[in-house]
Parts: sequence; structure tokens; C-alpha cells
Amino acid sequence: MLFSRLIHTAAATMAITLLAGGAAAQTASLPGAVVTTEQVRAELVAHAPDGVQPGKVLWVGLQLAHQPEWHTYWKNPGDSGLATVLQWTLPAGIDAGAIAWPLPRKIPIGNLANYGYEGTVLLPVPLTVAPNFQPGLLSGDLEIKLRASWLVCKKECVPQDGAFVLKIPARSSTAGHRAEFDATLQSQPQGLAPSAGNSVVVGPNAIALRFDNLPAKLRGKTLEFFPETPEVIETAAKSTQAWDGALWTASVPLSAHRSNSPDRMAVVLAQGGQGVRAELPVQGTWPALPSPGSAAVALPAVMATPAGPSLGLWAALVGALLGGLILNLMPCVFPVLAIKVLGFARHAGDRRAHRASGLAYTAGVVLSFTALGLSLLGLRSAGESLGWGFQLQDPSVIAALAVLFTLIGLNLAGLFEFRHLLPSSVATLQARHPSADAFLTGVLAVAVASPCTAPFMGASLGLAATLPASQALAIFATLGLGLALPYLLASLVPAFARALPRPGRWMDTLKRFLAFPMFATVVWLVWVLGQQSGIDGAGALLALLVAIALVVWSLNLVGRTRVVAGTLSAIVLALLAWGLAPYIVRPVEPPAGAMANGWEAWEPGRVEQLVASGRPVFVDFTAAWCVTCQVNKQTTLHNQGLLDDLARHKVALLRADWTRRDPAITAALRQLGRNGVPVYVFYQAGKAPVVLSEVLSVRDVRAVLERLQGAPR
Repeated sequence: MLFSRLIHTAAATMAITLLAGGAAAQTASLPGAVVTTEQVRAELVAHAPDGVQPGKVLWVGLQLAHQPEWHTYWKNPGDSGLATVLQWTLPAGIDAGAIAWPLPRKIPIGNLANYGYEGTVLLPVPLTVAPNFQPGLLSGDLEIKLRASWLVCKKECVPQDGAFVLKIPARSSTAGHRAEFDATLQSQPQGLAPSAGNSVVVGPNAIALRFDNLPAKLRGKTLEFFPETPEVIETAAKSTQAWDGALWTASVPLSAHRSNSPDRMAVVLAQGGQGVRAELPVQGTWPALPSPGSAAVALPAVMATPAGPSLGLWAALVGALLGGLILNLMPCVFPVLAIKVLGFARHAGDRRAHRASGLAYTAGVVLSFTALGLSLLGLRSAGESLGWGFQLQDPSVIAALAVLFTLIGLNLAGLFEFRHLLPSSVATLQARHPSADAFLTGVLAVAVASPCTAPFMGASLGLAATLPASQALAIFATLGLGLALPYLLASLVPAFARALPRPGRWMDTLKRFLAFPMFATVVWLVWVLGQQSGIDGAGALLALLVAIALVVWSLNLVGRTRVVAGTLSAIVLALLAWGLAPYIVRPVEPPAGAMANGWEAWEPGRVEQLVASGRPVFVDFTAAWCVTCQVNKQTTLHNQGLLDDLARHKVALLRADWTRRDPAITAALRQLGRNGVPVYVFYQAGKAPVVLSEVLSVRDVRAVLERLQGAPR
């Protein structure tokens, strides 16, 4: 029955794999009050001078001490980055408030800017003790648990998190960090009293600010402006401001990639470590939000985004359907194509079974794409900076897929059959429910195809990230329908079933041949893992795969030999898994130094620096787990003639490697209206970025070069 019973066994694993995603951040060791990484020392501290008293407020906070040149982020991180997130586990009767964010500073990065903290910063949080709280019920200490996550950046960014536990004496004073809390709370931006003369007015290209009751200590000085709502203003742009007696006015440019249109704006005005905060209704009408990718021109021709939100959604749905159809032609989907051919052949002559198989496969694909989209949207709403294909940024997911495809390959090669390994009642399950095979094959298709981005998919996925959840999930479901549509139509058209050859010995030969695409997929997965966990991680995974094959082989033996060999091989597998698993999931830094063929590593602000110097820039947004990316490299980006043309016209070549989780690259993709790789972009001073097709050719690149610079084709 091919690998059908294997898929039944792996179904739960695949479902978890699709939902588990999210690259592994650097995590704390055993919980305590202090977590130390190479970039940050994080400590959970408390200030409770009166102990824990009913109806009172005590303070706790996360103190981050950064290494030189490293920084973390404010509640609005600016052009890139992520705010620090604190998740508390507290006893009943204790409630945590919001972070009392200290004043940030503007951190310029090329032509961009972020809002954040360097040096040492304390993020204080008030804990309110309920009036009916009974300290006597405590065992002596109030236990505070915190799960914190932060993004720390210099030129590169490192997502980190930590688990903290702190015990506060209930009946005695805790004031060892009084100075830090006092200094932080005294430097909080003070609330500004309401005034009819204060206003925030939005115009076509800028926000006009007007305040007539600022404190005397701020008057006459150049003020810094920090909006608490992200993605509204041009963070790095210089605002124009002026004083007229006690009246302060300013004009702040709107972002070309604005994604928010708040009815009320909370703003902080600061100077010299002192600031005020005001929340005002926005007057005027916000300009229409730019459509995803509207600042970029796509070549070859792309689907234009019609005006109006509903028409934009319909265009995205059409793009998702076409992208799903084209996804069937992507090299990453080939192993599943072969499996479906055998599945159709198995039901040749049985029209009803053929139709049921096609419907079940479609259901598996559509539901899996919807589940993957729901996972992506959920993680992003929780503060994670993720994009399409995020699950393969986690080495453990790659290892799980490698194990699954190894088992499928061994089954196809004839090394084992599940009917020899399972009880008869389980072994006959597939015969009673053949549609389950087709459904789970759809799940497998999504697991293999999800890292790929086909033409028309990019703009649709980028728009999905900006839409309400229901509309975004409709795009993901339509993408799945496009992937399954050829098989669905084939199962519903009788002529297709009649054209298939009858089942026979040829199927057994083809079955064994198809083991090789499965093993080729494993080779690719091991290579991808090597990009993330290094040669040691790849070697560890290969050793585990060999041990798994040994276990499978031993279980096909008979009698006492099977018991002895099976036991020994299982022990070997367990020991190897215990000893080698850390090497598989441990990320390693990419090797330093220049890349081959004139390529340079992308980093935030580098594009703007090069464009400002007068050089055009070509950026390759790529990842090791993206098969389409690797094909494009071999067919186009390694073409020496094309590289010579680009060098002759002084085009700077930047490669943004998204193999590992990188929020800065995620943000750059989002600004282009994209949510996955590959993405290829030309930048030139005074012209809009040009986004090329996901399936690249030398001719496409030269056409853009001709268009931008008049280069000969």
C-alpha cells in the first residue's frame, strides 16, 4: 500500500510541524532572577518597601544591561525591531499593569531610525495587590514568574527570551533597587493637561502638531517627537518645528509605507531626558493607505491592485489561486507529484474512489494551508516577526521533516511494510478508510510546498498580512485550492481516469524508483540544516537518520533475531538522539567575510547608503530552505555574463539571507509588500524599487537593467 500506513502514523507529527513553526530564539537556562547572553544581562528586580500589603502597589521590572553598541526597543520600535514583551504568572489577587516605558532615544541606522535603549534600562511594571488579599496565606514569600522576550540588535539582530523567578518577602521590605526604580519613574514622560490649543492634524504628506501648554523646562528647546503608534511617520526624517512664545508647532512627514491610521494619537515630546505625554484625537482625514508593494514596480507584468479594499481582496484571491496553480510546477513539490500519480493509478477504473481521493486530497491541502496561515497570523499578532516559510527557520522542524522523508523513502524502496509491523486491526485501517491517505497526502504536500513562493503569490501573501484575520485566511485557503485544483479536476473528469494505465507490476517498479526523489529531498533538508546548525548539526542529523534506518531494518527480521536486533538498535538510536540532538538545534553564526562573485551581506540601512552614493543596488532576498531560490541562483544569479553586466554598470549586489530568523529582513520584505522569499529588487536613486518575478531569468534581470540605466541587452 505504498507509504499510506506510514502517513497515518506521521499525521499527528505533520500537523504539529505545520503549527509549531517559528524560529528558535536564544533562550534562558534554568529559571532564576538573572539571564545572561553574549549581548544582554537581564535581571528581574523588585521594589516593595512596605512588603506585600492589601490594596497597595509594589513594583517589579526587567533590567536590561546591554553590551556596547547593542540595543533593545521601545513600545514603538521605529523602522524595524520588536518591543520587549513581558508575560507574568502571578498568584491570585495580584494584577500586573503595563510597562511604564522610559523615554527612548532615536537610534539612526543608515537612512532609517529606531526607537530604543542602550546601556542599562529598567522596564518597571506596577503590581496591584487586591484589597482582600491575605498575605498570611503565603508560605513566606510572594513568588513572581516572568517569561520575557526581547530583540537585541547591533548590525545584526538576535531574538532572545528568558524565564525568570523572583521571590519577594511578604512581610518585610524589599528596597535594594530603590535608586534604579526612583530614577526610572522620575524620568517617565509626565501626562500633559488637556488644552484646547493642543492638536494633531493630519495632512496629505505630514502631521501638523500644535501645543500651547508645554512645561517651562521644555520651552524654547528643540524637542524630540516619539509617536506611540508604529508605522505612521517617517521615523528618520527631520521634522520642522518652531516656537512662538509658549506655542510649539511642528510638521512630521508621513511614512511612504504607512500602515496605521489611528483616530487618536499618543505622542511623547522630550528633551534632555525629560518629556511629556499627550493623547489627542486626530483631526483631518488620513490619506489612503498605500497598497502592499505600491512603492515597487514588478517585472514582468504583475496584477495591478485595483482601488478600494474589496477589489484589492478579490485581486489578492485571484493571485493566490494562480500562485497555488503555479506552485505545482515548483521543484519543491515534485516528490508529492510523484506520490499523487501513484495514488491515481491505484484507483484506476474506480471512478467513485477516484473522486473521493481528489476531494479528500483537496480538503487536506486547503485545511493545512489555512492552519499554517492561522499559525502565522497568530504568532505575528503575539509579536513574532515572521513570514512565509517561517517553520523552516527552526532546525527541529527541518530535522522532523528529514526523518519523515527518510521513512517514506525506505518504505518506497521496499525496506519495510507497515503490515509487517502493526497489529492486523491497525494494518487494515487504511483499507477501510482510503480517503484518509489522500487527505494526509494533502497535508504532506503543504509541508513540502510551503517554503516556496510562486509568481502571483508574493503580493497576495503580503496583502494577507495587512488584512483582518477572516480575509487573510481566505487568501491562504484560496492558495491551497490553487495547489489542489489540478488533482481535483483530474479526479472529477472521467476521461482522465480512463487514460491512466491499469494497475500492474509497473507500479512496484515505479514505487521503488520514487524512493530516490524522497532521499533527494532528505539531502536538501540536511543541507538546509547545515546552513543553520553548521557541519556538526548536519552530521548529527545524518547519524540519527542512519540509526532510524537500522531500527526499521531490525523490525523486519523474524524470531529471536528481531527481538535482539530491535532492542539493540533502539538503544543505539536513543543514545544518539540524547547525545546529538543539541548539535541539531544549536544555531551557529554564518561565516564572516565577503561572499563570492561580488555579493555582499545585506544589513539594515545598507541599501540607502549605497543608493545615496549614486550606485544602483540589486538585492536577493533568499533562504537555504527555499528551493526556488536555489534554482534561480544556479540558472541566473551565477551566470557569469550577467554578473559581468551588473559589474560594468556598478550595480551593488546584496544578499539578504532569511535562512535563520531575522526580523530586520522580515520588516524589509513587509515594506515591499512581500511575506516570503524569493524576492528580487532593483533600487536606484530617484526611482521606485523594481520587484522582479519569483521565477528569475537572465533576460528578466537584463530587461530591468536596460529600463533603469539604458544598458544593452
